[in-house]
Amino acid sequence: MTDQQMILPGIKPVLELLHEHPEKIDLVLCRANSKSKDIGEIIALCKQHSIHFSFVEKELLDKRCARKASEGSSAHQGVLARLVPFSFTPLETVATQVESAPLPLLLALDDVQDPGNVGTLVRTLYALGAAGLLIPNHNTAHLGPAAHKASAGALERLPIVRVPHLGRALDYLEEQGLAIYGSAQENAMGGSANALTTPMNLPAVLVLGNEARGLRPDIKKRCQTLLAIPQERRINSINVAQAGAILLGATVIFRKNANLLLNSL
Repeated sequence: MTDQQMILPGIKPVLELLHEHPEKIDLVLCRANSKSKDIGEIIALCKQHSIHFSFVEKELLDKRCARKASEGSSAHQGVLARLVPFSFTPLETVATQVESAPLPLLLALDDVQDPGNVGTLVRTLYALGAAGLLIPNHNTAHLGPAAHKASAGALERLPIVRVPHLGRALDYLEEQGLAIYGSAQENAMGGSANALTTPMNLPAVLVLGNEARGLRPDIKKRCQTLLAIPQERRINSINVAQAGAILLGATVIFRKNANLLLNSL
């Protein structure tokens, strides 16, 4: 899969898709300083459906559509849409399925920018039996070729939920009975629980923050417990995909040990 295969150029095709299947559009690029009424309608629809859009120079649109043009497709007319390569799962659907997953845990990403990290996390989630991945519409890595490659095919198999507002989604999941956990910066043990000795109360949501800044304040305040990974040797940070794998692996071990204890009684 390539970025070019995921590009839809042209005002009419983009408008039609925005009207009929807005969930299939990940990003809309519009030519800067355009006065077109149609582009105004496209922007209004993007706002209505919480689809990210940007104004760019014509040269960038030309470059992104170069292969499409060589294949004889229509010119971009100042607009192109980047498409998602799969269907997202509604939040309400995943919320009802969490407890039936082998590992009743949802992973949520707050401002994680690297698609390779996201793909690697999806691969880990699928392998360990987690219920799915929750991402916001904006400020998150594009689930394109890099994420697909890193996921080794798991991106098409794991339920992926995309929401307009991560905070409100966490509020909804808490109302449905899920505990909310957040990852603390690896060196910030103060005020956080030790992730290797503190089992999560499942079903739950685990929120991982930005690679450099961690969780945003409005997301952190929604977490009932913050978990930090203790370090035997000091290092500035642990890669978010590695941190996620450690936290998920610890959860699986706690769960298996708890089941063994119950079975021995």
